[in-house]
Amino acid sequence: MDDLVIIGLLTGVVGGMLGVGGSIVLIPAMTEVLGPNQHLFQATAMIVNFFVVVPAVYQHARAKAINGATVARIVPIAVLAVVVGVGLSELPVFSGEGEVYLRAIFGGFVLLVAAIDLWRLLRGRGNANEPSGSVANGQVSVVPWRLAAMVAVPTGLIAGLLGVGGGILAVPLQHRILRLPMRVAIANSATIIVATRFVGAIAKNYAYAVETGRLDTALTLASVLIPTAIVGSLIGSRMTHHMPLRVIKSAFFVLLIVAGARLIYSCMPTV
Repeated sequence: MDDLVIIGLLTGVVGGMLGVGGSIVLIPAMTEVLGPNQHLFQATAMIVNFFVVVPAVYQHARAKAINGATVARIVPIAVLAVVVGVGLSELPVFSGEGEVYLRAIFGGFVLLVAAIDLWRLLRGRGNANEPSGSVANGQVSVVPWRLAAMVAVPTGLIAGLLGVGGGILAVPLQHRILRLPMRVAIANSATIIVATRFVGAIAKNYAYAVETGRLDTALTLASVLIPTAIVGSLIGSRMTHHMPLRVIKSAFFVLLIVAGARLIYSCMPTV
């Protein structure tokens, strides 16, 4: 129980700080503490994600970092994509013993994100290279639907398939494709996750209940994790607007390496 309380706090801090929902911490940590059960942990994480990002959105709104016009374009497409992603996660290949494949995909995805972060750090990209121009207090011109889809579709698919918040893609895609400053991309991502996690949590937990006949397990786990996750989210989202982004990203990089490596290791057959 104490381990889950700490996991909830760490999930909230990371999720609030980086606008990623926190599943990239939560799922590997639950696997480490409770043993492998990817579908249960994804169902749980989707519930917790929602409660992580709501207080984060409040903090980002106070900092006037959310670009509402961009969020309004991305959310409808991302919601549809997350439902498709949940459907893919429930394919027979990922059922029963095939759950290990879903866990391996998640671990590989985490390591890929870590590699991308390392590449950016080595290139020395910092706040000085933030996109500029029409951005003022997070407000930019309306994003074309085509560009919004380029952010929303992969974000929603990954979120539904792997149970992550989707911010791990939404943040860098907004930063690169939409040319938004990193802090605005993080704030937008948290806002987008509110919608995608609400729909995704319903879809994934319904699918899990149909498959196992149990809904209470995910709800019980989530009820333990949520209180400290909310506290952590409030702390992390404040840090977004006060700490140097390079410090934040460097710490997250180490966390990704450890989490991804542990997940991949847990998928290896015992000798």
